[in-house]
Amino acid sequence: MKVLITAATRHGSTFEIASGIEEVLNSTGIETVLTVPERVADLNGYDAVILGSAIYAGNWLAPAREFVARTLWALRTRPVWLFSSGPIGDPAKPTEAPAVVAEMLEATGAREHRLFAGRLERRDLGLTEKAIMTVIRAPEGDFRSWNQIEAWAMQIARTLQAEQAIRQAAGQESGQPVGAGQ
Repeated sequence: MKVLITAATRHGSTFEIASGIEEVLNSTGIETVLTVPERVADLNGYDAVILGSAIYAGNWLAPAREFVARTLWALRTRPVWLFSSGPIGDPAKPTEAPAVVAEMLEATGAREHRLFAGRLERRDLGLTEKAIMTVIRAPEGDFRSWNQIEAWAMQIARTLQAEQAIRQAAGQESGQPVGAGQ
């Protein structure tokens, strides 16, 4: 089993979440590939996909949206999980996922979406972003919960492993070699 983990990021925080997910899946023996959406031409060779995006101005970043458009039919033929990062503060706000998430869930047939708190470091921002941060009084800091991220990744790993075990058992009962038709 091979899982593609890809995340659109502006300042690296969302990609760090994707990397944490990759570590958990790898620790369970699941093979992964971690990359940015722009580097994925197709989904050949991947059995499942975990796709994430940072949220800016209430929307997913263009590379994540373009990835979905480019690979839509392939996404609909395999297990997909989505995540977003961006809410900041304690408690993190906003608490709801942006409207685009519902569109992405429907388009991809994803099993689930998770909204994770993000990180905002003034030193990483451009002039316009710093001005916006000041105007809206956005709090600076790292608000990500690594326990939540790791627990979600472990849930995905267990689901994938259970489904693979069921496929293997069905293949053994039918006399097919394990892995046939996958």
